[in-house]
Amino acid sequence: MSSPLITVDELRALEPQPVLIDATWNLAGPPGREAYDAGHLPGAYFVDLDTDLAGPPGPGRHPLPDATTVTALVRRTGASAGSPVVVYDAANSLAAARAWWILRYFGVADVRVLDGGLAAWKAAGGEVTTEVPAEGDTDFTATPGHLPLVDAEGAAKVASSGLLLDARAPERFAGEVEPMDKVAGHIPGAINTPMGALLTADGHFKPAEDLAAYFTGHGVTPDTDLATYCGSGVTATHTALALESVGIKAPVYIGSWSDWITDPTRPIATGRD
Repeated sequence: MSSPLITVDELRALEPQPVLIDATWNLAGPPGREAYDAGHLPGAYFVDLDTDLAGPPGPGRHPLPDATTVTALVRRTGASAGSPVVVYDAANSLAAARAWWILRYFGVADVRVLDGGLAAWKAAGGEVTTEVPAEGDTDFTATPGHLPLVDAEGAAKVASSGLLLDARAPERFAGEVEPMDKVAGHIPGAINTPMGALLTADGHFKPAEDLAAYFTGHGVTPDTDLATYCGSGVTATHTALALESVGIKAPVYIGSWSDWITDPTRPIATGRD
């Protein structure tokens, strides 16, 4: 299996040269565009998570974008359905994972994430630029459905009969704090596999053998009925990326907790167990 992750050295050696996409994003601000303008990989195009990789909020804070939006995004980068694409963000691949998942879901087949992002590139002596590349023009047309996803009903079924992985921090999973959504807690039956457990201190993914052991320790096997979710469908794609890097595909509940709580009849659980 080809890994969806790529190192700096692998990127430098990659032929043909891939389309580069900078997905830097900061939930609490400042906007990712400011960081991109301050310096990015040469030739990289900026995509905005809130407007390019998500539709308008409601229900859920980061629902799927429509195909027209993704078509425009891909065309302006000069990519086509078969183009090699490498996406990155500032360091921990959170936003890059969302870009990876959205592009794959809408029909771009060869997408990888630069492990460690811009920070790893700089640490390896990579140059950055403030130059913005000219927009491309291709005949790419986005079509949905190239990766599996689940809705609220599907997530509940997985939580009951399989493993529904909640990627949020333990205190949010437990309902002890909730900085983003109006209701705290988690989907009953879900288990907590926080994003931080997948990363090293410098924002790289842990080695594949460590990730495989972590997921196996939580009962995940290639045959497990599995899905991931989080607060709004961003961190869940990060977990899906980590799983795919060890050979396991997992549907994503894109609406996630922010969608789940829009229906007051849906049950809510609290606590760390």
